[in-house]
Amino acid sequence: MLRAPRPLMRSAVVASTLVALLAACGGHAATPTSSAPPASAPTSSAGQNSGAASAHVPLPAPFLHRIPGMPPSLPGGVYAAAQAGMLQPSVRHDPALIYVPDSETNGHTTVISQRTHRIVRVLPTGDLDQHVTPSWDLKTLFVEASESDHLAEINPKTGLMTGTVATDRPYNLYFTPNGRQAIVMDEQHDQIVFSDPHTFAREQVVSDPACKGPNHADFSANGRYFIVSCEFSGALLKISTMQHKVTGVIQLPMPAMPQDVRLAPDGRSFFVADMGRDLLLRIGWRHFRIAHTYPTLMMPHGIYFSRNQKLLYLTDRKSGAVQVFNLARNRFTQTWWIPGGGSPDMGGLSADGNTLWLSGRYNGVVYAFDTRTGKLIAKIPVPGGSPHGLLVWPQPGRYSLGHTGLMR
Repeated sequence: MLRAPRPLMRSAVVASTLVALLAACGGHAATPTSSAPPASAPTSSAGQNSGAASAHVPLPAPFLHRIPGMPPSLPGGVYAAAQAGMLQPSVRHDPALIYVPDSETNGHTTVISQRTHRIVRVLPTGDLDQHVTPSWDLKTLFVEASESDHLAEINPKTGLMTGTVATDRPYNLYFTPNGRQAIVMDEQHDQIVFSDPHTFAREQVVSDPACKGPNHADFSANGRYFIVSCEFSGALLKISTMQHKVTGVIQLPMPAMPQDVRLAPDGRSFFVADMGRDLLLRIGWRHFRIAHTYPTLMMPHGIYFSRNQKLLYLTDRKSGAVQVFNLARNRFTQTWWIPGGGSPDMGGLSADGNTLWLSGRYNGVVYAFDTRTGKLIAKIPVPGGSPHGLLVWPQPGRYSLGHTGLMR
C-alpha cells in the first residue's frame, strides 16, 4: 500500500509561483470556469514538487499559450504531475482496483484487487465494452459500452456501478484539457463528437473523408490541438480543440493501422503505434508529419510512459511481449516476453509505477509486469473472451484527458 504523499508547500504558494512563471514566459493564466474547477497542486512522498523548485526555468515553447481554462503547465515535463505517488487528495483513499471491460456482446466489466490479484466483482456495464475512462475531475469512471449506446458510470470510491448515460456508439472517450467538453469517438459512424462533459449531449461533430474508424487520441502540451488515429483508413488527423475542425491529415501507406497516440514527456513529439506495419511512429509537435519510424515486433498497440518520464512501454499484441523504448537513447533497449505467449493490449501503470497492468485481448486474462525487472508477476483469468481497455485506479495526476488514464 502506498504511503500518503507529504505536501512540501501550501497550494497557494505553488499557485502564485506558477502564475509568476507563466507571466514571465508569456503564457496565459486563464482560470477554469465553474464547470471545470482548478485541480489542486500535486505533491509527492518522494520529495518531488513540480512547482517552485524550477520556477526560474522558462517553460519550453510547446507548453505556452494554453487554451483558456486549462490548468497551469508545470516545469518538469508533460507528466510532471503524474509521477510516482503523486495522488490527489480526492482519490488518495479510492480502493486500488483494476477495471477490465470485455469487448463481447453480453459484456461486463470485471473488477480486480491490485493487492490480492483476485476478482472483487463483475459489473453489468453493457454490451461491447471498450475502455474504462476517468472523468476530467476524477470523480467518475465511465465504461464505453458501444453496442448498448451508453456510458456506464462507476463510483471510484466504492467500485460500484451507479447508472448509465445515453451516448451513440461510444468506442473511446476523451476530455478537453480545460474540462469543458467531452470528446466521444464514435468509431462506427466515423465521427468525433464534442459533447457536454456531464450530460454528453452532442454539441459539435467533426468528421473527415480520410478518417474511417477514429479511435485513439492525445493533446498537445498546451491543449491547442489533438491528434486522432483512424484505424480503418490508415490516417491521422490533427484537430483544433477550440475551433472543432480538422487542420491536418497524414495518410499513412497501407496496410497502416494506427492505434494508440501519446504525447512525449517533453511535449515536442507524439508517438503512434502502427499495428498494421509493425512500426512506432514519431510526429513533431510543430510540423504535422512523420519525423521518424522505429521497427517493432508484431502488432504494436498500447503506449505508456514510466512514472519518471524516461521510458516508453509498447505492447505488441501478436508477439506476446512488451518493448521498452529509452527516450534519451532514442531506441528500444529491452523486451519483456510473456512465457508461453499472449496478447498484451491496453492498460496502465500502478500509482507507484512498479507494475504495468495489461489486458490479454485474445487470451481472456489480465497480465501484470514488474517494471523493475521486466518479469511477468501475474496472469489473472477474467470472465468473457476479449478483455480490452482496462483502467488502473487510482492514478497520479491533477486531471484526466480520458482514454485509460491520460493523466496530467
